[in-house]
Amino acid sequence: MTASVSTKTRKSVLITVPPILGIGFLMGKLSGSGQGNAWFDTLLKPPLMPSGWVFGVAWTALYILIGVALAIVWGAPSSRSRSIGLTCFFVQLALNFSWSPLFFGLHEVMIALVALCAILALSIAAAIHFRRIRPIAFWLMTPYLAWLAFATYLNLEILRRNFT
Repeated sequence: MTASVSTKTRKSVLITVPPILGIGFLMGKLSGSGQGNAWFDTLLKPPLMPSGWVFGVAWTALYILIGVALAIVWGAPSSRSRSIGLTCFFVQLALNFSWSPLFFGLHEVMIALVALCAILALSIAAAIHFRRIRPIAFWLMTPYLAWLAFATYLNLEILRRNFT
């Protein structure tokens, strides 16, 4: 039984992780995210702003972790908590994919901050429901939650330093 669950989860990971990575990468590229974006490069940054390369490494790792968490929960038996958790997860993921176009593409720093707060709240809700289903899925989400909190600080500080 354990081997079949493992095989099922491995197959699910092959379905969940590549699209999350691919769409995340595509949205970043299409919106010109990160350093090298002329508008972004002129902004005053907070003191804890990491080097540009950190974002690519961090988001790659985080998208893999949340993709695995999704695969684990996706394969669990149907339940109310699973349905709510998956709904929260997919809504936050759609908002996550909209953040780079909002911030880097449209320069809507305040709207991006509001979106980021919603992403964080929905991700916490998803993680709580994931914990009820498969605790490991919750733990796989925790680095993402921490990074979202840090990203919220960065977004807020960029707004404060440049647009208030």
